[in-house]
Amino acid sequence: MIADIKKRALHRSRILQGQLRGLEKMIDNEDYCVDIVTQSLAIQNSLRSLNKLVVENHLRTHITDMFEAGGDDREAAVSELLRVFELTNNRGS
Repeated sequence: MIADIKKRALHRSRILQGQLRGLEKMIDNEDYCVDIVTQSLAIQNSLRSLNKLVVENHLRTHITDMFEAGGDDREAAVSELLRVFELTNNRGS
């Protein structure tokens, strides 16, 4: 993993852990429902941010290498990208 992206992904992961702990506490305390939903949506945004970092790393490393290799590797890279695109679209992101 590219060092800068790894550092940012780990940072985002730690933020997510804190957000999830906060959400759990809000549920346990029976906080106002809209506040709980707001926190849940913030977590979803953080997950999208993390996913974007991981995809960026994949594009800059693995996909680049696969395209350079050509042939079956290139086709596998295209298939992977299409799967990620399809997953993103099917989940409303």
